Parts: sequence; structure tokens; C-alpha cells
Amino acid sequence: MQKFPMTAEGLARLEEELKVLKGEERPAIIRAIAEARAHGDLSENAEYHAARERQSFIEGRIGELEGIIPSVEVIDVSRITGDQVRFGAKVTIVDEESDDEKTYRIVGQYEADMKNGSISVTSPLAKALMGKKVGDAVEVPAPGGARSVEITAVNYA
Repeated sequence: MQKFPMTAEGLARLEEELKVLKGEERPAIIRAIAEARAHGDLSENAEYHAARERQSFIEGRIGELEGIIPSVEVIDVSRITGDQVRFGAKVTIVDEESDDEKTYRIVGQYEADMKNGSISVTSPLAKALMGKKVGDAVEVPAPGGARSVEITAVNYA
């Protein structure tokens, strides 16, 4: 069985999502389907079809989470130190062309969220940064061509 690295916070979020889906969302959608059925002709009942589609999504997500959670390998990032980029690191990089500075946390693929500054350990950026240290210049593959970035900070706080 393949193991997926993840932070303890990431695992807690997935477990909470599963709990909400099973305990709140699933019963609510079952009630919505029953109510829509009571309205009669199902062939032209938009509420029924929307509820069934939502049910399909919820059941699919529950199945996905039930497959992922047992395969998680929690990495305790609080015990990691140093200036080398590894799983769980918060890495600050500066684009050498535009001088844009960005900070990313390298996390597991099922907890990555670019909007919150978390990138997957399997992403091209994370792969390029892994093992590097503060001051290193790194070529990062990008859709518009490779970009050169410099690592300015690495921490595990």
C-alpha cells in the first residue's frame, strides 16, 4: 500500500471533512432527495436531479477520503530543524528576474492549497527546492520556461 506523507494538521483537516460529510452532509442530502421525490414526477424534477448529483459528489468524496486516510504517514515537522529544504519546510524564495518574494510550505499532495501558500511535495517547484539551502539559486520548471529563484529563508516553525 502506498503511503502519503502529510502533516498532522493536514490529517486532522481530512478527518474533520470526513466526519462532516458522513455526519451532516450525507443525512441532509438523503432528506433532500426524499423531499424532492415527494413532489412527484422525477423526470422533470430539477431539485431531485440536483440532490442526486450532490449525493454522488458526497459519496465519491467519502470514498476518496476513506482511501487516503489509512494510507497517510504523518511527518512530525516540529522535530525537523536546519536550513535544508525538506518536507514541512516554509521556504521563502525570490524570483531573480522580477524580485517577487513568495513563501511556500511544502506539504503532502492531499493537503496542498496554493491560496494558503501550501504546495505539494510532488509539485515541480517543491521537487526543485528539496535538498537545497538558503542562498542556493534553483532552476524551476514553469509553463513559460524555466525560472531562476533564490532561496532566502527556510524554517520549520
